[in-house]
Amino acid sequence: MKITDIKATPHHIEVPLPLFKVNVVTRRIVFVEVHTDEGITGIGLTGGQFLPWSVVAAIEKDFKELLVGMDPRDTEAIHEKVWWALNMRSFTGVVSFALSAIDIACWDIKGKSTGRTVAQLLGGYRDWAPIYVTFGFPVYDREQIAEAAKIQVDKGIERLKMVVGVNEGGWAEDARRIRAVREAIGPDIELMLDANYKFSPVDAKLLCRAVEDLGIVWFEEPCYANDLRAMADLRRSTNIPISAGQMEGHRWRVRDLIDAQAVDIIQPNVCYNGGYTETQKIAHMAQAFNIQIANGGGWPLFNLHTMAGLMNGWRVEFHLGMQQVGERLFIDPPKPEGNIVRVGSKPGVGLEPNYETLEATRMR
Repeated sequence: MKITDIKATPHHIEVPLPLFKVNVVTRRIVFVEVHTDEGITGIGLTGGQFLPWSVVAAIEKDFKELLVGMDPRDTEAIHEKVWWALNMRSFTGVVSFALSAIDIACWDIKGKSTGRTVAQLLGGYRDWAPIYVTFGFPVYDREQIAEAAKIQVDKGIERLKMVVGVNEGGWAEDARRIRAVREAIGPDIELMLDANYKFSPVDAKLLCRAVEDLGIVWFEEPCYANDLRAMADLRRSTNIPISAGQMEGHRWRVRDLIDAQAVDIIQPNVCYNGGYTETQKIAHMAQAFNIQIANGGGWPLFNLHTMAGLMNGWRVEFHLGMQQVGERLFIDPPKPEGNIVRVGSKPGVGLEPNYETLEATRMR
């Protein structure tokens, strides 16, 4: 089997959130198809929120020329060729995003050619994974974010994540918002925080100190640039577990997070860090340190395979915005069943693209 063509298109999609009638979440993605001489086509996606046109250009002008003629099932060979031709210094960014989408498509082809799901190809640990729901966004005020949390709890969701680090009131207002959510949902619902790198080390410490009594399950990417020194220091000073890793791009950076004892949980995302090939390596390395992986950065329809297929796979993030995007881009994709999601029976990633939506959302 040989790759005959690689196609990439950028898309802009807007979706609503609970309590809002208008679309308030905007996502840009790059959708990829890898075509083969045996008629099997694999699909992949990268979040693309960052520089989508650059990702498309890289795929069409660099990756395609490099990879056409290779067997898409030889993902180790594909990665090795990309590293030395396009990424020999282990950069992240555009190269990692493009490689992620292509690698996902190649694993989709592997699955379709063998009749197995990607979760089974990764190891088949189980055919389901626990989920958590990212519900709490900056667009909500303090009262709204508490109400948005209750909406999810009323649906039976037991694990929730909210975004912090983006309010004019700083860490103190975040502490008030977190406390309002905890009061709304009660003591038994798990609650996670995500700062998306926004805090200085001092502000991250102050926030932790203010909410340590609230049973926070993890604090995700608390410090600027995932500063290893700052995160390790924060981890030593708080009883709140620290997590990171969704945008790191390669296993060596994750190794440094582990080596610095900066994290309790690793959060690889196949749509950003090199696809299933790189994520499998990260997961196996983490397992050697008894560290679980729980994806951050959304895109559950692809990341559910790693969390289900790998032994130390833990939780899949159902980010409400990206969940809705996935439900528009694909026909009848897997959906949460209570607090788990099941891997579908279709081979590969198991997704059928909605080409009408893809055409309607294409950026031109």
